[in-house]
Amino acid sequence: MSQALTPDTAAVSTEPADGVGEVPVHAPLSPHVTLKRVIMLINPLSGGVGPNAMAEAREILADYDLEVEVETLDHDFDDVVDRALASKPDALLVLAGDGTAGMIATRAGSGGPLVAPLPGGTMNMLPRALYGPGDWQSAMRLALSEGAAVTVSGGVVDKEHVFYCAAILGSPALWAPAREAVRTGRLKLAWTYARRALRRAFSGRLRHVLDGGDVRRAEAMVFICPMISRAMDEPVGLEAAAMNTANAGEAFRLAAHAVLNDWRDDPAVRTQPVRMAEMRGRSRIPAVIDGEPVLLGRSASVSFRPRAFRALAPLPPTGEDGVRWG
Repeated sequence: MSQALTPDTAAVSTEPADGVGEVPVHAPLSPHVTLKRVIMLINPLSGGVGPNAMAEAREILADYDLEVEVETLDHDFDDVVDRALASKPDALLVLAGDGTAGMIATRAGSGGPLVAPLPGGTMNMLPRALYGPGDWQSAMRLALSEGAAVTVSGGVVDKEHVFYCAAILGSPALWAPAREAVRTGRLKLAWTYARRALRRAFSGRLRHVLDGGDVRRAEAMVFICPMISRAMDEPVGLEAAAMNTANAGEAFRLAAHAVLNDWRDDPAVRTQPVRMAEMRGRSRIPAVIDGEPVLLGRSASVSFRPRAFRALAPLPPTGEDGVRWG
């Protein structure tokens, strides 16, 4: 799932410079990649960034022997991203929410600069998968000191919505807010979200075809990228999970698993690797794509992208084990 670029271990001299004192000792850079020039893009409006992010970022970057440029994404968004990619830095650090970070990673592609999507949003699914559950400051230091070129595979819904963690299609997508509420201790709100999802649980099953096979039905389909799938050791496709319930009792049990536990443990869930899927519903299909709610049309397609972009991340990525619904 990864490939290393030419090693470039940072060597910092402590010999006197022209007799005026010692050269400052910099923090060591990763030995796995060449890092000389980096650009950092910050979205100050993202929920997890904070008002002092630019000053903190400059302070951290000053510890390293790097040519650095820091830009904000609060205006001329496309122009700023275009200029950053066109200048071809060794790495592009992105402090923003999941949607913005994923979009920039997609635009970088497999042939662009290394991208470090730092946790600047609320769910931070991709950063958690790459760097673990810490804050963005820790993730940035980890990327700079231990990062390698990690090829990240992903998926795309309807050739438009790219995801690098998971996409949930069908009424159980509405359980994602309940899971997030549980994780933050808001149990009353979690129950409200869960009841709302259950009311829609029998609004219509999805007809789906996986890799050109037979037409089947499911309450919902979940597609999980190889980086965080517990069922895959190699990036050969997406882990597809078909979720089936026969009655209200099973729906409630599956909802409880989705909110409180790992839904893969439920007997109503069936998984397999896929590269292409087609789905159709009786009405517009609700979805959660890398934590972002989306209302799709009555039909949807999902396809696998084996080489979506290259992340600057430890080998192997130190993120959380397995996909979470929130």
